[in-house]
Amino acid sequence: MIVYILRTLAKMVVTLFVIITVVFFATRLTGSPLETFLGEGLTPEDRDLLIDYFGLNGSIWDQYVRYLRGVLEGNFGLSFRERRPVAEIVAARVWPSLQLLGASLALTLCLAIPMGILAAIYRKSWVGSAIMALAFVGYAVPNFVIAIFMILVMSFTLNLLPVVGNGTWAHFIMPTIAMSGVLIAALTRFTRNAMLDVLGQDYMRTARAKGLPETVVILKHGLRNAGITVLSVLGLQIAGMAAAGNVVVEAIFSWPGIGELLVTSAIIRDYPVLQFGVISVAFAVVLINALTDIAYAFADPRIRLGRA
Repeated sequence: MIVYILRTLAKMVVTLFVIITVVFFATRLTGSPLETFLGEGLTPEDRDLLIDYFGLNGSIWDQYVRYLRGVLEGNFGLSFRERRPVAEIVAARVWPSLQLLGASLALTLCLAIPMGILAAIYRKSWVGSAIMALAFVGYAVPNFVIAIFMILVMSFTLNLLPVVGNGTWAHFIMPTIAMSGVLIAALTRFTRNAMLDVLGQDYMRTARAKGLPETVVILKHGLRNAGITVLSVLGLQIAGMAAAGNVVVEAIFSWPGIGELLVTSAIIRDYPVLQFGVISVAFAVVLINALTDIAYAFADPRIRLGRA
């Protein structure tokens, strides 16, 4: 098991190095930030001072080596716009993003798993058909469409919910639903399929033959064995939330999180903030995937015994 964990951590390090490299060169493809931040009224001497101050002098390979050295030292540079360390800027946005991610994950688990179980149990009735139809619609509609639709109905038409910020619990309703809508639909389908695979197994019939209540049979024996598949899908969904879902949703609702910060930084070409923000999100995604692999190995001994 230790060998499997070390191998997973090694893959995590290599993946992060590739991401750091790709992010550095990809940000340079958007153009030079000099005209955006240096302005027109500077003297050549002041301009050279600012270029040297932000580390924009030298070739792109010199900047890349300097940036790698800074990453190893924990120095990710200064924001072009705010003139302060990017780590402080991103750190201030982490908690709002985690709040939205936690609320979306809680809503997903509370709705998707019970609906998936019901869809499997009542697969031949209208209940199962209705749940799968709802899941199909939710899976087909992107989160930004859900967000815009809710804004038009709940805010502009009915004036019931706030749109911008995260000041009260009411601010969480629309972003949470928009962010978790597709994920609820996907997890419902996977939970249903996983439950269908185990409902006809011999140990399920044995449990019923022992006289156990149907609830115990379904939750303890059925869901426990189907949980291995659900766990892997859930890990990918959490990673998807952290990587992409929050960027779009936070930008639409002006949520003061990392996603909204990344969009703003990309528009104004604030390279240091954009780089560190993307790396932070990538680190979260890679870490979640690594923890999911390790948890999957604990849940299924065949994984760790086969790969150790």
